Amino acid sequence: MTSPISHSPAEEAAEQVSRNHPVVRLKPKAEARAIRHGFPWVYADELVTDRRTQSLAPGALAILQDGERRDLGLVTVNTNSKIIARMLDRNFDVVIDQSWFEARLSRALDLRARLYAQPFYRLVHAESDGLPGIVIDRFGDVAVVQPNAAWAEAHLADLVAALIAVTGVTTVVKNGTGRSRGLEGLPEETLVLTGAVAGPIAVPMNGATYFADVTGGQKTGLFFDQRPNHAFAASLARGARVLDVFAHVGGFGLAALAAGAASTLAVDASAAALALAEQGAQASGFADRFSTRQGDAFAALEALGAEGAAFEVVICDPPAFAPAKPALEAGLRAYERIARLAAPLVAPGGYLVLCSCSHAADLSSFRNACGRGIGRGGRRGQLLHTGFAGPDHPMLPQLAETGYLKSLVFRLD
Repeated sequence: MTSPISHSPAEEAAEQVSRNHPVVRLKPKAEARAIRHGFPWVYADELVTDRRTQSLAPGALAILQDGERRDLGLVTVNTNSKIIARMLDRNFDVVIDQSWFEARLSRALDLRARLYAQPFYRLVHAESDGLPGIVIDRFGDVAVVQPNAAWAEAHLADLVAALIAVTGVTTVVKNGTGRSRGLEGLPEETLVLTGAVAGPIAVPMNGATYFADVTGGQKTGLFFDQRPNHAFAASLARGARVLDVFAHVGGFGLAALAAGAASTLAVDASAAALALAEQGAQASGFADRFSTRQGDAFAALEALGAEGAAFEVVICDPPAFAPAKPALEAGLRAYERIARLAAPLVAPGGYLVLCSCSHAADLSSFRNACGRGIGRGGRRGQLLHTGFAGPDHPMLPQLAETGYLKSLVFRLD
């Protein structure tokens, strides 16, 4: 291996001036191979954080080099974040402007236009679509942008202009909420940047109509990632009594009714979400087969068990119980508890659908927790199907975090 070349402070300063961007460098023992093979992140303990690097504004652009001063690409730097650098482009001379965003968005749009007949989908899935920390969900003529990284906030005007130019949307909402922005040191705010939002937006999906609150709802207002899992569960629901726990705006339950379910009971802690679910049931023509129960999901499961309730299909789609590794053990216990409480509610020969959106809980750990819970609930089951996020949420193979969603379908004895 070639030894790192020593440069004087004057030579390093001259190098900084001669490039379009400042240079940041991996520590000598940091693994550059993963970056070369497509891993998009550099963690804080892998980068040399000298005074020049520390002086960079959050979201600044820089040329990343390995420990031997070989260029790796153009990154964005935020010394306030544990993910201190994110790869933007292998071409370090590229200009990050509206045209650059238009190229990335056009590629993302081409995939979604091939997948979906109507413009309701996740348009940009962050690193997987070459736009680190940026999520964009599309609801017809409305797009909701989540700029979850400092560089996205700094380049938001160019991003929005490109988004309008490429897709033709007339309204753009900035959803600046969530855990990711806090980790980047960004404030929380939700703004309508262009156009206007008159109220919840009707979204056709899996034969039902959903309503998304894009300015005040959870995340961007609707979970497009579960679309194929809604459809699979619905295929089991013809003539069934369905229990949809953590229902949000009716994701699984409305799809089941569209497929011929006899009834759906939707449970959620949010009265506002359940009101949107009821609106969707009304618009879909299912109101007479749809009912709701507002309150804590664990308490509702316990109460239904005490009542002796039974359903042919039970679905539990909770929020991320393990959003990061420190919460993993507690999260797995919560998933096990959900399975334990839900399993007794499934009629003999019925189906139990258990979901996790926690990237820290891998598939094997989640499946084991669910199996333990089903057993502790006094039931045995077959695992029929394992589902993941829809293709508008592509996974970057080098970044496990982009493959966060798991859906397990069991048939219980």
